[in-house]
Amino acid sequence: MYETKKFGQLELSKKVYSAIGDMGFEEPSPIQAAAIPILMQEKDVVAQAQTGTGKTAAFGIPIVEKVNTRYRGVQALILTPTRELAIQVAEEITKIGKYRELRTLAIYGGQSIDRQILALRRGVQVVVGTPGRIIDHLGRGTLILKSLRFMILDEADEMLDMGFIDDIEKILKETPETKQTLLFSATMPEEIQRLSRKYLKNPEFLSVSRDELTVPQIEQVFYEVKAHNKFEGLCRVLDTSDINLAIIFCRTKRGVDELVAGLEARGYEAGGLHGDLTQAQRNKIMRKFREGNMEMLVATDVAARGLDIENVSHVINYDIPQDPESYVHRIGRTGRAGKTGIAMSFVVPQEYRLLRMIEKMINTRITRCKLPSVEDVFDRQREVIIERLVSTMQLGRLSHYRSIIEDLAAEYDVYEVAAAALRLAFDLEVTGEKNEQDDFEFGDTGAEPGMVRLFMNVGRMEELRPPDLIKIIAEEAGIPGRVIGAIRIYDKFTFVEVPKDVAEKVLYSLHRNIIKGKKVHVEPAKVRTR
Repeated sequence: MYETKKFGQLELSKKVYSAIGDMGFEEPSPIQAAAIPILMQEKDVVAQAQTGTGKTAAFGIPIVEKVNTRYRGVQALILTPTRELAIQVAEEITKIGKYRELRTLAIYGGQSIDRQILALRRGVQVVVGTPGRIIDHLGRGTLILKSLRFMILDEADEMLDMGFIDDIEKILKETPETKQTLLFSATMPEEIQRLSRKYLKNPEFLSVSRDELTVPQIEQVFYEVKAHNKFEGLCRVLDTSDINLAIIFCRTKRGVDELVAGLEARGYEAGGLHGDLTQAQRNKIMRKFREGNMEMLVATDVAARGLDIENVSHVINYDIPQDPESYVHRIGRTGRAGKTGIAMSFVVPQEYRLLRMIEKMINTRITRCKLPSVEDVFDRQREVIIERLVSTMQLGRLSHYRSIIEDLAAEYDVYEVAAAALRLAFDLEVTGEKNEQDDFEFGDTGAEPGMVRLFMNVGRMEELRPPDLIKIIAEEAGIPGRVIGAIRIYDKFTFVEVPKDVAEKVLYSLHRNIIKGKKVHVEPAKVRTR
């Protein structure tokens, strides 16, 4: 019998307990506390749980505990709707299983299939993949499921929405009857219920509401930016903030490298952290950051998982994360040990809906802040310059420089000489505001001047009323309802006018959203020409 440890009320093996401790897990989330004991009893489970409730570990921990690591055959198959989620799930299970030397493989379209085939031949215990690529491997005979013990459908409703239902059933028919099947879904439409009745054996039903996802008690703000001036906006915020140590998150390794290069060119002390670094490089960067010799650490989610660094004053989402769970992991790097912290996010118009989803999931309103202007930056620089000048004058030993001033003062105005000296010393170049006008061209939509008319494919047949639409737009786009203009609701579609300066935000917030149970398509209205 192996040694066990207590994770809340759960009994886990020492190796798994140590691994999740390294990941920063202290107590099980509600879905973990409910699901893990049932899954360890080898029962089928249908769990209604939102992204961000810790569901990956809820099925990942039992998988790691149960698989036979001495056998290199596939014992667990996890289906996900997207390759991004496949990568994320595979990485998390790899971390949970690192002390058991578990081999996990993510397989998805867009990656070399030959490399995936080679990895499968070498032997893996857990495969995480998208339905299309899984079927491809089954057809080639490169994915063998005869020893499968766990079958997991992750975000089943999203796979259904993306049209994967036939693929899912085709895969399920290739799996052995003796397997344990787990179905995780944020919603439970009839098709998901039919799937569970057909393929699961007397499943246990679990449900965790979205408000179970908690966030640290830290200040959370966001800045609205255009994609072309995001870096400029970041630099303005950095120049006007009191930053001790900051962790800046990017989605990709390339994004990390490019942002570090840009920050260093602006004179910031920054270093990058991502999966391509060697352990020696990683240790060197982390040492500099911990010791305060580098003020900004730019990292991907994967590289920053498990970091526990004191005195991080700011977490900055240069790229907003794709799910609330990642958001919570990120901002949890600050505000530690009872200290205050600030989480900042930069949001481009296409991400407004994602921001609202995160707010709903974490049950917290994130405060919108105005981006600092060039004048704000200069005012802050002015304070720093004055402090440094006063400090230098108090130190004395200025006789050599005084003689230069005396020589120049005979020919030039002494204020001009001082101003030129400051510019030379601090290399300041204050420019005018960059053009930040809306780069989305709506054209003539037939709206009143200063407004944009939008079309959406929902109307009276869905029992949509003007007050409903005003409330939805105000909540989803974060704008006052009073600024919304004329609304025309027809049987199958609706026209609504909104101010031009917020039209892009409204469009991206509502497009592909659910209104009155229907997925909505939103676009600028077209003016009929005769």
